[in-house]
Amino acid sequence: MPAAVERLEAPAAELPAVRGFLHRPASPGGDGLVLTHGAGSDCRSPILLDLAGAFVGAGLVVLRCDLPYRQARAQGPPSSAGAERDRQGLRHAVRTLRGLVSGRVFLGGVSYGGRQASMLAAAEPELVDALLLLSYPFHPPGQPQRVRTGHFPRLRVPALFVHGTRDPFGALPELDAARALIPARTEGLVVKGGHDLGYSSQAGAEPRLPAQVVAAFHALVA
Repeated sequence: MPAAVERLEAPAAELPAVRGFLHRPASPGGDGLVLTHGAGSDCRSPILLDLAGAFVGAGLVVLRCDLPYRQARAQGPPSSAGAERDRQGLRHAVRTLRGLVSGRVFLGGVSYGGRQASMLAAAEPELVDALLLLSYPFHPPGQPQRVRTGHFPRLRVPALFVHGTRDPFGALPELDAARALIPARTEGLVVKGGHDLGYSSQAGAEPRLPAQVVAAFHALVA
């Protein structure tokens, strides 16, 4: 049987609503993964679709969701003033998925989504069991002095970084330095290319990437 995909809407009185798509595997293994997008995208982005398909094929229930800023407007970047609300939305998504699976819950995001996921996990160490951070924005392009890793020493869960060899948001030595700040197990999966991991190039996405990410993440949390 193929995996089932359904829309998920979960309003809440005190937390931002959860809005996205739930992927249920034909043979679930008990674990679940929340996936969210980067600053210029939404939960329908090709990389999230491909990753959701790969993870659900490995037996995980996957919730890919829109951050609150994207729920509020179809286009435009997030604002620093709304970052806390975006993290509240991720918290609600994690809690929603915990109510649907019997095992561990993991949290992943692309760029801005991954940054908010890591900040949430640093503030609430018991919330999730591991992180998947794709194209983590270690600093704005051309501004290496504006580091975004101050919360890394407070992370207590394993984390997989998937990073491009030519990412302007952080070179590979910066990835290594950032991983060294985290007092938990980390792994790095290096991908040839830039911040988009191949998903915005005219050449098309790297077809092997989703399977590589799933294999690396499985090895991290096994």
